[in-house]
Amino acid sequence: MKYAPIKNLIAFSDVEKLDVRVGVITAVSDVKKSNTLMKITVDFGEHGRSIFSGIKQERENPYEIEGKQALFVVNLPEQKMAGEISQGMLFDIGYAGKLVPF
Repeated sequence: MKYAPIKNLIAFSDVEKLDVRVGVITAVSDVKKSNTLMKITVDFGEHGRSIFSGIKQERENPYEIEGKQALFVVNLPEQKMAGEISQGMLFDIGYAGKLVPF
């Protein structure tokens, strides 16, 4: 197993800028216009979001994360991906070339 190298050090103040929240993945949908993206619908309790993630080819079954809790960054600017709007980023756990089970 080959682990990814540790990235350069950052200041603690950089970490404090991130708004990381736990959300429940309520749906995972295929994005027809993309070979890599899946649309993830997430319930954060007080609100829901659509978040696109490049997990289509990383996971044998990307739908296996439905009903699971995960960490998300929710204070990134909305970004247009495959013609739709993504409202955050999934923290998906893995290592170079392989995945750690979700």
